[in-house]
Amino acid sequence: MAHKKVQTLVIGAGPGGYVAAIRAAQVGRKVTVVERETLGGVCLNVGCIPSKALIHAGTLFDEVKHGETMGIKVKGIEVDLPALIDWKASIVKRLTDGVGGLLKANKCDVVYGSAKFVGKNAVEVTGKDGKQTLEFEDCIVATGSKPIELKEFKVDQKKVLDSTGALARKELPKRVVVLGAGYIGLELGTFWRKLGAEVTVVELMDTVLPGIEPECAKQVARNLKKRKVDVRLKTKALSMSDAKKGGVEVRIEGPKGEETIACDVVLSTVGRAPLGRELGLADVGVKVDDKGFVPVDTQQRTSVKNIYAIGDVAGQPMLAHKASHEGIVAAEVIGGHDVHRDYKCVPAVVFTDPEIASVGMTEDEAKAKGVDFVVGKFPFGASGRAMTLNATDGFTKIVAEKGSGLVVGAHIVGPHASEIIAEMGLAIEMGATLEDIALTVHAHPTLPETIMEAAEAAMGQAVHIFQKK
Repeated sequence: MAHKKVQTLVIGAGPGGYVAAIRAAQVGRKVTVVERETLGGVCLNVGCIPSKALIHAGTLFDEVKHGETMGIKVKGIEVDLPALIDWKASIVKRLTDGVGGLLKANKCDVVYGSAKFVGKNAVEVTGKDGKQTLEFEDCIVATGSKPIELKEFKVDQKKVLDSTGALARKELPKRVVVLGAGYIGLELGTFWRKLGAEVTVVELMDTVLPGIEPECAKQVARNLKKRKVDVRLKTKALSMSDAKKGGVEVRIEGPKGEETIACDVVLSTVGRAPLGRELGLADVGVKVDDKGFVPVDTQQRTSVKNIYAIGDVAGQPMLAHKASHEGIVAAEVIGGHDVHRDYKCVPAVVFTDPEIASVGMTEDEAKAKGVDFVVGKFPFGASGRAMTLNATDGFTKIVAEKGSGLVVGAHIVGPHASEIIAEMGLAIEMGATLEDIALTVHAHPTLPETIMEAAEAAMGQAVHIFQKK
């Protein structure tokens, strides 16, 4: 078995791992990356990027279909799904090739295979050409997460799909049952609905998007109803069986008792689990909790000093941009810099219709922490720019400390919420107040004006909506 000594080892080349590798190289380390599958990880290959490409295409198709309001009449519009999937794949290839180019330019070595710890300073990598041992000085674990699979709905990527299978499917299903009303299920379910599929969503909780700001989630629920997506809340998916005329039948139990739903495919999106147990970390003294997360300190160190963990495997929130940030912290610590993870907030975005974007505290979280707060809200229905986009559902909401006006949270549901939220993340990080935002001149007509208007509303000074005294 080959044996090689390396300086800094990074396990996983997703948005956490490849960013960590590049930054480690920038601070003077000789870096080796171990990747089990494809550079870019879940996010670039079968997650964030491909799903947003399809969602954008679905939205464009839907807007053209309903363009009569604007005087745009189109006949015979259709979607060539295989061509759409190929276009999506071309974007993925450009990005993953770019990651490979960046790693090469920064002189990072890449080894393909599965890593397993055989000591506090060594891993065994099993690849297509056999096994080798890599002895390291420091290691960053960036192995990410995997979809949770229900035993009654085993994923075969034919009748039962996970997100990976859904993003690769070149045939539009006529009827879909989505298990789970979280962001992945609703994003992909809405995409299929826009293309013409009948969609039923089965959710065990009493709301769609559990864990998302409640008022924003309600707006999405209303829009799902408008689109005739059949959402079954407080409902459990029990089992499935083959249907006599093809497809499958899903047995569910909800407020109305047991019933069976016929469909062509089932999309299972009931959550993701961290990949913390598959590496043998516990065998070399690294603490791994019951859920598979690896606890870390503010420098991303695990319980073993020279082993670091970042991204999904290092705990919530399981978001690509959080992984990248943590990767930079870990790399700089290894490079001898005295840095710590010290952010006040991490933005989260859901690409439903309309989009949701949140950063900082919700009203419920502020109450739980004993914060005396005020709320300002501005509807997109009063935004001139939203009207010109024919997208007036939703609102921008700001949560701030009463008295000081210090902004502690912001929540947007509406057009391009994913783009607008960045201003509020910066505002919270820099300690901005409602007055700071209200006195900042925003370009007109734009969607970010709703942030200024929401700040004015929180101060009782709204101009473009009427507030009772």
